[in-house]
Amino acid sequence: MKTSWRSAALAAGAVSVLALTTACGQESGSSNASQNVGATAQAGVIAGVGSGYGGVGAGTSPSASASAGAAGAAAGTGTAGELSVSANAELGKVLIDADGITLYRFDADTAEPPKSNCDGDCATTWPPVPADDATAGDGIDKSLLGEVTRSDGTKQLTVDGWPVYRYAKDTNAGDTNGQGVGGKWFALAPDGKKAKVSDLPGLSVREDPNLGEIVVDKNGMTVYRFVKDQAWPEPVTECLGTCLEKWPAVAPVATDDTEGVQKKGLMSFTRPDGIKQMTVNCSPIYTFSGDKAPGDINGQGVGGTWYAVAPDGELVGAPEQ
Repeated sequence: MKTSWRSAALAAGAVSVLALTTACGQESGSSNASQNVGATAQAGVIAGVGSGYGGVGAGTSPSASASAGAAGAAAGTGTAGELSVSANAELGKVLIDADGITLYRFDADTAEPPKSNCDGDCATTWPPVPADDATAGDGIDKSLLGEVTRSDGTKQLTVDGWPVYRYAKDTNAGDTNGQGVGGKWFALAPDGKKAKVSDLPGLSVREDPNLGEIVVDKNGMTVYRFVKDQAWPEPVTECLGTCLEKWPAVAPVATDDTEGVQKKGLMSFTRPDGIKQMTVNCSPIYTFSGDKAPGDINGQGVGGTWYAVAPDGELVGAPEQ
């Protein structure tokens, strides 16, 4: 897997976070890599060696939560259930099963016609996902789901023709330890293509045809502000508890990992729940779970309290107060 110097630097930066003590309005930043809270960030790309299917060189990354069901799925004992899309901080949108386990594809397989070339020890390390009961959840085109008959006669799930696998060393929901193993294994994007690292900075600006210049995160997703939050004299969030499920807080971004965003007031703060959150001009920023693809602005104006963010941190399109 080809990894850019920039991506490697971001992954290294994610290992440590410097606490910010600067006041609002001063030029400041964080050394942490950009990620959405709730998405598991991969600390580094696993470099596979040897057989090419992960027998050597893969580790286990921590996850915020796990369950017996997820562990069973990771071991290859569970069916897929309803597939869904997870926003991974390093890889963008990744396909996961009903237990939150990352799904993969193998470069040695073929999609036209579908054929799995992972048997024996390979299938132990990379358990094939059964086609039984697999269904498409939100954001997934159900017409892309199919099946292929393996050499042992079992039916394996396919996405856009590509046979689907789990990785035995992904023990927790959200783990992506299989990404890049042997240069042949890659997490699946919802369309069946390989999930890949974004080339965008942690925060940047794009021109929206309806809203003008707005801030986006490293995955190109629109960034929002909540009018009930406070920026001065220090950042205060009013989006707590279940609010974060709909409006994930944007985690700290290094100042030099931004482009086009005002540097003054570009800093992070620690929320009451202990989560570190990024600000633009000292105002807390979020993404919206209802935005499914870069360019979406479904969060704009929701409840009359959520609005996209301009490069200077101001609300875009909000009524005059």
